[in-house]
Amino acid sequence: MYAANQTSVSASIPRSMQQTATPVISLTGAQQNELLRGLSREELIDLFAHLDLVPLEAGKRLFDTGEAMEYAFFPTNAIVSLQYETEEGGAAEVAVVGREGVVGVTMYENERANCSAVVQTSGYGYRIKSAVLRQAFFSGGALAQQLMRHTSSLFAQLAQTVAGVRHGSIEQRLCRWLLERLDRSLSNELKVTQEMIANMLGVRRESITCCAGKLQEEGLIEYRRGTVTVIDRHAMERRAGGCYSPT
Repeated sequence: MYAANQTSVSASIPRSMQQTATPVISLTGAQQNELLRGLSREELIDLFAHLDLVPLEAGKRLFDTGEAMEYAFFPTNAIVSLQYETEEGGAAEVAVVGREGVVGVTMYENERANCSAVVQTSGYGYRIKSAVLRQAFFSGGALAQQLMRHTSSLFAQLAQTVAGVRHGSIEQRLCRWLLERLDRSLSNELKVTQEMIANMLGVRRESITCCAGKLQEEGLIEYRRGTVTVIDRHAMERRAGGCYSPT
């Protein structure tokens, strides 16, 4: 069964991700997601029968505001941005989810999304029907505890975002934004553009260019077109101040 599923996954990989090794479908692979790793082996085995490994390409929209959420996703090495979008077409990031969590959890049938979920960093994740995950949640056990803990961390992220917009400088918010991705990345190299950051923070690109240039001059980051490498994490945390707290 695993071999057949692996072939299916390989065939569905977008061309832009074909240079990346396809992960093996296994319990160990699923445990790359920290929420799934927190389950007992018995709970994970029960859930694993309903999990499908899927490629998550940067830019892919997992669901949009107002849509019924058919699937939930447990990222393993992908990073997903949760965004609030206005009727005028503007967007602002409210939270980010990586290998520590899940997106698309529903508490009732035909629940509609109150934000959009967009893959920001390419990778993989395990997909499950939201109805199946909801049923498992109401069965209790470690899964219910893990999902509630993750939901609490998302609220904490949202609170930090609001506080940062109200009280933080652009430099502090930029440092926090980069640190949040670093927390969910397997390396200190982040594939992001200044335009992307500016859009997510709701500020002018020139402001991000200025702040990033200053951080680079002081040796905190190294910026090349489309890539930011964090050199001094501890200094970045100090710069972020109260805008950043690991969640």
